Amino acid sequence: MDSLITAAARALAVGDPIGALKRIALREDPPALALRGTAMAQLGDLGRARALLRRAARAYGPREALSRARCTVAEAEIALAVRDLSWPSKALSAARVTLEEHGDHVNATHARHLEIRRLLLIGRLDEAERALGQLDPDALPPALRAAHELVIAGIAVRRVLAKSARSALARAARAAHQARIPALLAEVETASLALTAPAARLIARGTERDLRLEEVEALLSSRTLVIDACRFSVREAGTAIELARRPVLFTLARLLAEAWPADVPRETLVARAFRANRADETYRVRLRVEVGRLRRALQTLADVVATRRGFAILPRRAREIVVLARPVEDAHAPVLALLADGESWSSSALALALGASARTVQRALESLAATGKVQALGRGRARRWMTPPFPGLTTTLLLPAPLPGD
Repeated sequence: MDSLITAAARALAVGDPIGALKRIALREDPPALALRGTAMAQLGDLGRARALLRRAARAYGPREALSRARCTVAEAEIALAVRDLSWPSKALSAARVTLEEHGDHVNATHARHLEIRRLLLIGRLDEAERALGQLDPDALPPALRAAHELVIAGIAVRRVLAKSARSALARAARAAHQARIPALLAEVETASLALTAPAARLIARGTERDLRLEEVEALLSSRTLVIDACRFSVREAGTAIELARRPVLFTLARLLAEAWPADVPRETLVARAFRANRADETYRVRLRVEVGRLRRALQTLADVVATRRGFAILPRRAREIVVLARPVEDAHAPVLALLADGESWSSSALALALGASARTVQRALESLAATGKVQALGRGRARRWMTPPFPGLTTTLLLPAPLPGD
């Protein structure tokens, strides 16, 4: 490796893409193409970066498997940045194995982090945690250690573990300062916003207020009976009753909790739970059946009693009943949650992250676009969807990930 290539690589390692380009901008040999691609990625021209990295990978000879693997890892990082979740993960795994076989453990660990970040992005937290547990952060250089802690923080935020997330972000900030890479410092600062911005709304006794992630964590571990409208369940001190597959029962539970300690008229329950205009005898019978099912479902945490005009909910042990509502009440809130990171997403990537069909996601995007909440860029297969982030809002509780007790 010649002196210009060495100097350009050192410049990229400290986050100086302009310095790197000054040395190799006019060169067309494979190492220079790879470094130019990395520099363009750091400057934000991701399309040009991918093209350069592919040219470099093709230009390397059959005996240069290590260099091709490094190009593959760099391209995978770009694919993750542009939310191209359909990018072949097997190619990244093969590149990681090649790097390990050639003793390039730093880049192999970086490839492993990319795999874990993809798992985190699509909500597969258990797999991400298992993979993360196989890595030793103390043996990593500062930049990779910061990335490692950012993944830990991301998992903790998804699981609503604010204290763990804050500790991981503090460690990430220290490592980023040691690495002296401005982009990494900015990423840590952006991730820290999730701990200070509103994460949910608390509805209790006719009033509403915003909750930060730490307050949500404290609420879920308290003796308060929580009707969790973020994950469609009823929770109390670690006990969870899932009602995601029983939407009528959850709607009834939420209506009763919002009115607690008062009762709710039968007409209101029929109109909201069954979307009926009139509470005739047929709907009244159906309401009694559904209330009976709700009473059996919640029997360990609460009772549902009849009153003169309707029904009321009574906690068995808790002194308070509250509703934990999403920060944004929208039928397509999970789609908005993913788009709120400010990145451009394809509909197929959104479908993969949400575990939904592509057509379902496409209908949601069309509906959101009609109201001006999202916008499309490009056409055909190149079309991407994006929206600016909600100011001062974290969308953690809109994402498809489990809460404590799941």
